Amino acid sequence: MLNPTPFFIHSLTALSAILAKAEDWQTAKTLKPEVIPNLRLTADMLPFWRQIAIACDHAKGAGARLAGVDVPVYADAEGTLTDLRARVASTLAFLQSLPADAFDGADALTITVKAGPRELSFPAAQYLHGYAVPNFYFHMTTAYAILRSNGLEIGKRDFLGG
Repeated sequence: MLNPTPFFIHSLTALSAILAKAEDWQTAKTLKPEVIPNLRLTADMLPFWRQIAIACDHAKGAGARLAGVDVPVYADAEGTLTDLRARVASTLAFLQSLPADAFDGADALTITVKAGPRELSFPAAQYLHGYAVPNFYFHMTTAYAILRSNGLEIGKRDFLGG
């Protein structure tokens, strides 16, 4: 059975804890609320807030598609760390709402997603393991790297979660 929710839930819970540390750091450094969400690892990469949004999109998208339900749509309007924590919380709540039996038969599905102007189709296992999970961790790792490179004291244990 292809049920990705336990893994996404674990990692999103760790991400929520990292965001809480970032909020404390923001307060200690007296940074304006819009500073951290707009940080980038490099000029041609997406900002921190977008990295979080895309990680959440891949997690909820994989859960929904493999469970055969509609993918929730979020506004992509997160301008503060509080907004980002709310997005992670919404994604967690959605994933936690999916019953395990919703994934019965997911192995036999063909998953089609839009990627920019292209439409990509995959057998379910290839979609999960070769597209959704790698994209989720790419964006989660990039978000972690943005915070770490700007001085937030977080490490591997924070990323991996409890």
